[in-house]
Amino acid sequence: MLRLTDIRLPLPDGPAHTEAELLQAAAQRLRVAEGDLLSVRVARRSLDARKKNAAVFLYSLDVQAPDEARMLERLSGVAGVGLADDTPYHFPVCAPGNTGRPVVVGAGPCGLFAALALAQAGFAPLVLERGQPIEDRAKAVDGFWTGGPLDPESNVQFGEGGAGAFSDGKLTTQIKERRGRMRKVLAELVAHGAPEDILWQHKPHVGTDLLREVVLRLRTDILRLGGEFRFGARVGGLLLREGRVAGVTLADGTEIASPAVVLAVGHSARDTFAMLRATGVPLEAKPFAMGCRVEHSQRAIDRAQLRDLADVYGQRHPALGPADYKLAYACQGHGAAEGRSAYTFCMCPGGSVIAASSEEGGVVTNGMSLHARDAENANSAVLVNVVPADVAGAFAEAGPLAGVEFQRLWERRAFELGGGDYRAPAQTLGNFLAGRAGKRLGAVQPSYTPGVRPTDLAGCLPGFVVAALREALGPQTGAFGRKLRGFDDPDALLTGVETRSSSPVRILRGDDMQSTGLPGLFPAGEGAGYAGGIVSSAVDGLRVAEAVALCLCGRTVEDLDGPLAQKTEGL
Repeated sequence: MLRLTDIRLPLPDGPAHTEAELLQAAAQRLRVAEGDLLSVRVARRSLDARKKNAAVFLYSLDVQAPDEARMLERLSGVAGVGLADDTPYHFPVCAPGNTGRPVVVGAGPCGLFAALALAQAGFAPLVLERGQPIEDRAKAVDGFWTGGPLDPESNVQFGEGGAGAFSDGKLTTQIKERRGRMRKVLAELVAHGAPEDILWQHKPHVGTDLLREVVLRLRTDILRLGGEFRFGARVGGLLLREGRVAGVTLADGTEIASPAVVLAVGHSARDTFAMLRATGVPLEAKPFAMGCRVEHSQRAIDRAQLRDLADVYGQRHPALGPADYKLAYACQGHGAAEGRSAYTFCMCPGGSVIAASSEEGGVVTNGMSLHARDAENANSAVLVNVVPADVAGAFAEAGPLAGVEFQRLWERRAFELGGGDYRAPAQTLGNFLAGRAGKRLGAVQPSYTPGVRPTDLAGCLPGFVVAALREALGPQTGAFGRKLRGFDDPDALLTGVETRSSSPVRILRGDDMQSTGLPGLFPAGEGAGYAGGIVSSAVDGLRVAEAVALCLCGRTVEDLDGPLAQKTEGL
């Protein structure tokens, strides 16, 4: 299979380039007739819209030809022609017999993919999830969004599918890995109902509506392969024997023995972090971020990003989806903002801001889009970095969990400012920059349910976050407004608070993927501090599943990659 890269094609007449058009482009690059090629398929596609009146799609194409070796020799030195080098994924071992059943705690992307890999290799994992199955969980979440009660055990953060099940379903990632795990994750998502284009889109996404069905099919497959799920099963403790983890204790007192426990609990499992600290599991505080959600009209974002590709009514070219953006700014001023960075995160085109609380008396926001991304507003988190030194002084007694207490403090203040009924505090950008509370909103109408309350967001954000946001968004620097026309529109709407972009805690593990203090415990994914989004969490789940399987087979981990670098990515 030949891989052709940097194939540049102008926007098509319709929604996509035809196979004939791609075949023609491949033949031109290879300097052969189109009939000399057997097949062509898209390996990668991205949009280059830096020249607004001359946007092009950039393709990588996989081509089959009768004599590829001779063709490569003839085209030696021609840029953008080579062999496709996608590494097929291989799980290292199969279950040899009765090795004991591994336990996977948490059914988010990390836990589901760890369980899937173990099940496919014959290890029949037991998955413990504190929340409910996705179909029941979705009903409870929809009820909360329309004014019903919050269920602290099954909500946007907890339950089958994890926090990613109520998101845009973005599959972008910055991780680098060489063993085919990322391709494995995308291929399994497609096999379980995700759109096939996630295999080649530059910025793939599924959408929360389709993700729910994908999660259900993943569960069905794991069960078919011998796995088991228990819902409403919150882990309250670890079983210890001879200096290692030998299983778990559920909150209801049930003990479950296991030679290997994968801990894939997600970034909001604060009670689990407290239990681990009390048990003596090594933890450390890590950086995270805080801020709010910003909403603009999606039409305004389309006009700003695709100025000459959209007419005055904001109608897009049929080959283009709703425009997105990614902005960052290093604060230059002195005082509270000094040394800070402000950046957008988890941008949701054509989406909505959602209530993502998991504790009573706290307001948390996040963003969500359906697959069609056809809602009126665009939204994104606008965040400022928080480092352990920012929180250690005020919450010294919490030790490595100081960041958890810091998050909780501002979530509770947001709850109070919102009126104490899970409405979120909101403010126009113009009022936020002027330091005015304001009692009215502007042209951008809030998408957040159960509703918003106009107020001053400075009352539920740390002073250094407020200062950094005002510098990045304000007229003195014009940083974000210069990078994206209209981003600094005074009618843009800010809704607070966003505190759960990543875990404030890392559960320390060694190269064997086991806790540095308790062998038999395999911390994994976003909650453990080793991932930051659906794909990186799922990939980490695969890596930990490999380590568990090797351990259960009496083998050591010698050739796994080093720990995944912490990345800041979309859910």
